[in-house]
Amino acid sequence: MSDSAKRSILAGLRWTSLRLRLVVVFALVALTAAVSASGIAYWLNREAVLTRTQDTALGDFRRQMQNQAAALPLQPTGIDLQDGAEQMASSGPGYHVLLVDSHDGKPIVGSSDIDAFTKLDVPASLQRQVNKKQPLTSSNTHEYHLFWQRTTIGGTPYLVAGTKIIGGGPAGYMLKSLDQERQDLNSLAWSLGIATALALVGSALLAQGAATTVLRPVQRLGDAARKLGEGKLDTRLVVSGTDELADLSRTFNKTASSLEKKVADMTAREESSRRFVADMSHELRTPLTAITAVAEVLEDEADSLDPMIAPAVHLVVSETRRLNDLVENLMEVTRFDAGTARLVLDTVDVADMVTACIDARAWLDAVDLDAERGMMVRLDPRRLDVILANLIGNALKHGGSPVRVAVRADDDELVVEVRDHGPGIPEDVLPHVFDRFYKASASRPRSEGSGLGLSIAMENAHIHGGDITASNSPDGDGAVFVLRLPRDEERPTGVPGDEDPDRNEKGSAK
Repeated sequence: MSDSAKRSILAGLRWTSLRLRLVVVFALVALTAAVSASGIAYWLNREAVLTRTQDTALGDFRRQMQNQAAALPLQPTGIDLQDGAEQMASSGPGYHVLLVDSHDGKPIVGSSDIDAFTKLDVPASLQRQVNKKQPLTSSNTHEYHLFWQRTTIGGTPYLVAGTKIIGGGPAGYMLKSLDQERQDLNSLAWSLGIATALALVGSALLAQGAATTVLRPVQRLGDAARKLGEGKLDTRLVVSGTDELADLSRTFNKTASSLEKKVADMTAREESSRRFVADMSHELRTPLTAITAVAEVLEDEADSLDPMIAPAVHLVVSETRRLNDLVENLMEVTRFDAGTARLVLDTVDVADMVTACIDARAWLDAVDLDAERGMMVRLDPRRLDVILANLIGNALKHGGSPVRVAVRADDDELVVEVRDHGPGIPEDVLPHVFDRFYKASASRPRSEGSGLGLSIAMENAHIHGGDITASNSPDGDGAVFVLRLPRDEERPTGVPGDEDPDRNEKGSAK
């Protein structure tokens, strides 16, 4: 599976992904619309079905009461009521009939089906309404009315209705089962539920399709932006269409082209500048070698020269050496910038290396060394010497003696700590101590150092895979520089055969 496909799957699974949010929003909208439509449709159909069944049954029951029950004798017997109820039920649209009358204060009941419909099945409230004589008014011309009620008996819904014959006669009650209507409504509810589920699935698929249509160009744009960030400045998008995403792709292509051109121009200028510095440094080495030789001769003869000329000779010698150090440092910086600096690894005793570095520069009396012999590390001895010379020389110059150098092993790292007892480093200077040509005071642009020493030390630490940090002592007594180098033997930049033309670089302090 490709990386882009994996990223697409992972993006689809994240709760914060646009794809998932589109699917959820589409699904919620579809679910809300479907549930609302289904609920309204179910309610309307339920009322229509129940009202139609109810009106049909009540209308037929009213006619039966007018035709059949009203034709019964004024003092009907139980048999008369039984026959009348059966006739009414057989003529009605599937309901049971119960006729109730009284004779000498005793109730007489006739039912079309005594097992299916008895007086106990009629709610007491309905019986009271049926038997209650209504007062006659201009708006009410009948003493008795037809009343109905929906009830549930044994878990089955029923329609119960009742009325009484006006002018004397039995009260009649009807029991109509609504189970078929309930089944029809349940089937409708299932159908609407299935339709809602299908609408939900369809909305999810539609959202997925819409998200894919929208997000695929966005994903391509994201991949292109990542490639552009990785340095592939020739990355371009294929533009098709005239929508907003196509405009965005065209804008990206224009931006990438402009960025590529600017980076190419900057690279060309940087390369030209680097080549100029390298060429200038190489060209300066030949006359500097001759000038240095002459300066050394003049220095040897300075004591025999005119006292008015001797200070000038000493100044020329000092500036010649400073210029020579500057040229060497510029050449080293150029090699770092060009990426041609290489490591020549060797397994060395770090304590011996530090001692040799201090002894070679006659710093033994000014440096307090704390290092145990036998700590073997694989590194480039020359570059370590450059780092140590810059750190210790910088501490002696700005902090004064004594300078403490402590060497220890910390897990898989070699740690060299250089601490002085000077005034420390100002807080506004600390972030810039490793910058090239940085001067802590603008009023003192000239110093004995080249301004490149600490930056070269940092570059040498980086090429080893290490780092250097600068800080002030917690007790406020001096500055502390800490060099950390990995102790393992595998270094990505270290290859045999250092091609640096100069193998005798001096360390300088910034």
